[in-house]
Amino acid sequence: MNMLAGRFLFWLKETDMPTSDQRAQLAQTDNEIFLALKGEEARQRTGLELIPSENYAFPEVMTLLGSAFTNKYSEGYPGRRYYGGQDYTDRIETLARDRAKALFRAEHANVQPLSGSPMNQAVYLGLLEPGDTILAMDLSHGGHLTHGAPVSHMGRLFNFVRYKTDPATGAIDFDHLRAVARETKPKLVVCGYSSYPRDYDYADFKRVADEAGALTMADVSHIGGLIAADVMRNPLDAGFDVMTTTTHKSLRGPRGGLILCKNAFAKKIDASVFPGLQGGPHMNQVAAAAVTFRLAALPAFKDYANQVLANAKALASALTERQVKLVTGGTDNHLLVIDTVASFGIDGAAAQEALDRVGLTTNKQVIPDDPNPPMRPSGLRLGTPAPTARGMGTEDMAEIGTIIAEALAANGDRAIEEKLAARTRVLTSRFPVPGL
Repeated sequence: MNMLAGRFLFWLKETDMPTSDQRAQLAQTDNEIFLALKGEEARQRTGLELIPSENYAFPEVMTLLGSAFTNKYSEGYPGRRYYGGQDYTDRIETLARDRAKALFRAEHANVQPLSGSPMNQAVYLGLLEPGDTILAMDLSHGGHLTHGAPVSHMGRLFNFVRYKTDPATGAIDFDHLRAVARETKPKLVVCGYSSYPRDYDYADFKRVADEAGALTMADVSHIGGLIAADVMRNPLDAGFDVMTTTTHKSLRGPRGGLILCKNAFAKKIDASVFPGLQGGPHMNQVAAAAVTFRLAALPAFKDYANQVLANAKALASALTERQVKLVTGGTDNHLLVIDTVASFGIDGAAAQEALDRVGLTTNKQVIPDDPNPPMRPSGLRLGTPAPTARGMGTEDMAEIGTIIAEALAANGDRAIEEKLAARTRVLTSRFPVPGL
């Protein structure tokens, strides 16, 4: 045996170890990173994630993200790759596509987008021409950066016009939406949100788009899991041309994007993803998405999704009972938005910091027509997918609502905050983080 082969075999022996041994090796070779990992694990165990876009991935997902699929480059699509050695990558991508189509009742699925932003960009670039008009929800009224915010590249490449919510109710103003569509004649109507606490009637959007001669796209990144479980409406059932969703958030899968569309747009969408926008997909991510779609089709996931909705309503009730003002007055989905200025006289950034100190992770949030700057907005966004994944129910939401209200009313009193932090630790100790 030559020296190079001997070194190679030594490397195999040293690295092909059980997970616990691999962690021990990391502690020895890069202790700074190891300590950060341990710290994050402890933070997740003892605290509680309440950001609506965050969740705990299925343990099977975590396994696949660190699997051998990480090593494989797979430019192209199943049966049409540019590199060899694709027997198993073709198999997992085909399974992922087929499972996604069955789960969402879609004609075509592309599972390669690396995340939510390139997913939406691929749709715009695949179906439209630069300068075309797109009608989408205003960022401050619940939309997303990828829905044409001026700071995004897509906002500069396309002509985005925006619809808003009714100031009196907080609900989407369909009269305004229809008027804007008639005036601007968009090529695409986008419905979707990142901080809108209500459900959509997708048929209403479809009628507005049809009147304008526009295509329809629904970005359901936040509620993809709730749609998969059939506890919220599916835009494809209303005849939408395209639906996009991230595969994490309420789906509990890997961080990634999924495009579902009618067969008529399949070739354009696929070409827009590859080679138009990106190279090789992350096959560990695709494999993890495939197992996610299988798990999301099981009865247990429907139970989970129903509990997410029940928990959101319970949390909203717990807060409103304490005279906390919620944007739109409540929620139909997994999230709610607190007007922290009206409720406690503090901005959303200060509220986020106060809740961090009691072990509750939230995010500051712009509210409709917010007079405050984005980094010191007037609101705070909360969601229930993550606590539900830990097994928490409506009674636990009442406790969380109490901790939130008392922490934000404490005006920075550290003694009160420490007592509330202890209550958070007691609560989280009863509900282990899946996979940790």
